[in-house]
Amino acid sequence: MINNLLNLEKKIQIKFKNKKNLLKSLTHKSFDSTNNNEKLEFLGDRILGLVISKKLFELYPDDTEGNLDKKLAFLVNKNRCCEIGKKINLDKFIITGTSKQKRNNIVDKIISDTCEALIGAIYLDLGFIVVEKFINRLWKNYLQKTITLHIDAKTKLQEYSLKKYKSLPIYKFISSTGPKHKPLFKIAVKIQNLEFINATGYSKKDAELKAANLFLKKIGL
Repeated sequence: MINNLLNLEKKIQIKFKNKKNLLKSLTHKSFDSTNNNEKLEFLGDRILGLVISKKLFELYPDDTEGNLDKKLAFLVNKNRCCEIGKKINLDKFIITGTSKQKRNNIVDKIISDTCEALIGAIYLDLGFIVVEKFINRLWKNYLQKTITLHIDAKTKLQEYSLKKYKSLPIYKFISSTGPKHKPLFKIAVKIQNLEFINATGYSKKDAELKAANLFLKKIGL
């Protein structure tokens, strides 16, 4: 067991003062119903959100709150934590109460939860500065992707309308034409007292996006 912990420390480039913190972060409730990583997961989730929010605030000082929210959601979710967990081979170190065969096929949710628990354990054992460096290092590539993260037209229009008029855009269904298996929807959108702009699409969502995009072009955004 000790060798296993040392191997993980080498993999994550972190040396724990108290190996019990690391061990607990790896212990799933199926192995120990009382002394497991659930509370560390809770803590790690909050720390991850704080560290990434802080980094985004530094990287994008001119971004709107809405844009920062979307970038945060892209970076801090169960899928992302699972990907990070697999990157550091965390599934090889998780302690579960299942058979050896099942341990070799640990589900993504457990990997994701353990990743957050590991973050919580690093914070408890070594403090904020160390865990902040750890998170920023492992999330570096994903943070770079947020530079070109696409914000769709509906979101942009909504943010503009809320900021300028303190109200949401109004979408209006106009018509549905064409065959039942492939209908063409016409949707119109406006904000405040400006005129409706309409567009068509093969789904209501597509028509709304196109209408929002045309509206943004009309107002020069």
